[in-house]
Amino acid sequence: MQERKSSPRHIILTSHPSNFGSQPIPIRWGDKDPMQRGPVVATLANPTHRNAIGTHSGGYAVYRALAVASGVLQADHRADLTNTSPVEHIGPYPSWYDPEKIVSLDPFGAMVGEAFASYYQEGYDIRPTIAITKAHVYLPELQAAVEKGRLAIDGKLLKSKGDVLVTKAAIEPVWYLPGIAKRFQISEADLRRALFEQTGGMFPELVTRSDLEVFLPPIGGVTVYIFGDLAAITDPNRPLAVRVHDECNGSDVFGSDICTCRPYLVHGIEVCIQTAQEGGAGVIVYCRKEGRALGEVTKFLVYNARKRQEGGDRADAYFARTECVAGVQDMRFQELMPDVLHWLGITRIERLVSMSNMKYEAITNSGIEVVERVPIPDDLIPQDAQVEIEAKKAAGYYTPGAVLDPLGLAEIKGREME
Repeated sequence: MQERKSSPRHIILTSHPSNFGSQPIPIRWGDKDPMQRGPVVATLANPTHRNAIGTHSGGYAVYRALAVASGVLQADHRADLTNTSPVEHIGPYPSWYDPEKIVSLDPFGAMVGEAFASYYQEGYDIRPTIAITKAHVYLPELQAAVEKGRLAIDGKLLKSKGDVLVTKAAIEPVWYLPGIAKRFQISEADLRRALFEQTGGMFPELVTRSDLEVFLPPIGGVTVYIFGDLAAITDPNRPLAVRVHDECNGSDVFGSDICTCRPYLVHGIEVCIQTAQEGGAGVIVYCRKEGRALGEVTKFLVYNARKRQEGGDRADAYFARTECVAGVQDMRFQELMPDVLHWLGITRIERLVSMSNMKYEAITNSGIEVVERVPIPDDLIPQDAQVEIEAKKAAGYYTPGAVLDPLGLAEIKGREME
């Protein structure tokens, strides 16, 4: 038998010395003083100022490149940030200064204008990675909840037309690579190598500039929707409801009934409103992780494979078909998810509107107390989604059993929808 030899791995590095200054502003992750911590400079206006790998806007940076290439955007455009500051202030909280608590976002990302004013005066182009605003959200299911007596219009939070007032924050990912590696219990060198290779060598600095420890990955970020008084989020004497929801475009936007995503999202919003009306607050964390972070094309391929197999769509083959196509069952990796909760200053969740064991364990392992886990009511589960429920039950994705709804709506059996 001939010995099998592995193919050599070829790595091509691009030339990059001119893209960075010899001594960019150092970033001391976790420092309490933002000036000592240092700003994240990932803009392209002055390459010598850059102290981070990647650029702002995640995957949208490719559209920016297209706009520059087509001539509709000047490559040296500098944003006019007049009147763009947050409409509500969040933090700082002790968790901001703990490099173990937050590794995947910049806690100072919304306040760069005030925190790094002196750097702006010196000509540094520092962009916010977090924006905070207010809006009204309308979902027809909320009006139905009012009609059925589950929600009450108060004229302040929930208006007469069924729209609800929210504070919302958009967050771009900012990865502190040593912290990311520690969170996943791998070496930083292995993390950098995998990121470099699996992006097709897009970011050579990952393997050539170990002094640059911050990376803005080209992925989707997080949106946070806050219901009620922001001060209640960090007050242990006031109730807090939280739902962490991973994106599902087909269900969340278009109402596809093959999964329970939109029904559980709406149920989470309902619980958040009720909790806010009790004098507390509610938080929806919406993560861009379409199709368990496998992507929508992969998800649809799996749908086809599931429905065409012998015997039709079956719970016992639910995850097997996913793994056949994607190689893994799930790539959401909830280890990074609690960071946004720590950014909000959360230490205790009265009502976690999720029965996902992965999310629950990630949250509690990060030091946040969870008092109750609120499942989706049986009558909100679409018929076509029963396969998903039974598959996740068999796989241990959630813990079945009687759960008393803390809102007093009903005693319902534990169900999982993520």
